[in-house]
Amino acid sequence: MTDYAGLSARIDALCAGETDEVALMATLACEVHQSDERFHWTGFYRVVEKDVLKIGPYQGGHGCLVIPFSRGVCGACARTREVQLVPDVEAFSGHIACASSTRSELVLPVQNAKGELLGVFDIDSDFPNAFTQEDAEHLGAMLDRIFANVCRTC
Repeated sequence: MTDYAGLSARIDALCAGETDEVALMATLACEVHQSDERFHWTGFYRVVEKDVLKIGPYQGGHGCLVIPFSRGVCGACARTREVQLVPDVEAFSGHIACASSTRSELVLPVQNAKGELLGVFDIDSDFPNAFTQEDAEHLGAMLDRIFANVCRTC
């Protein structure tokens, strides 16, 4: 399991004072990816136009380049702004298989302090049922804290 206290401290130190969302995404993707052997693909899909996500900073094999809000686990997260904790991707109707090895997925919405949806944070695992509610809570709190100072429309 992830040492969330250590991971959070590293990310806080690395991101202190940074407000550029791409720089923050790149740093989080790298640090989170390396923190746990369950995390096989770790990255962001960014909102770049209405109801469309495009690949952002990530670690792992190739990801899908474009995901509409209407498709897949990432699209469901962006559409509902709710965490998607999927123990078996084969059982998720409309799952997009960017990598055939993926068995489970955790996707969290990424919002700034104004509530603007910046994108989603996607973690894929080649292990079934790899993620827990505890993972979602720790990562969600970290995302909320780190992206609180990002503002697209200020």
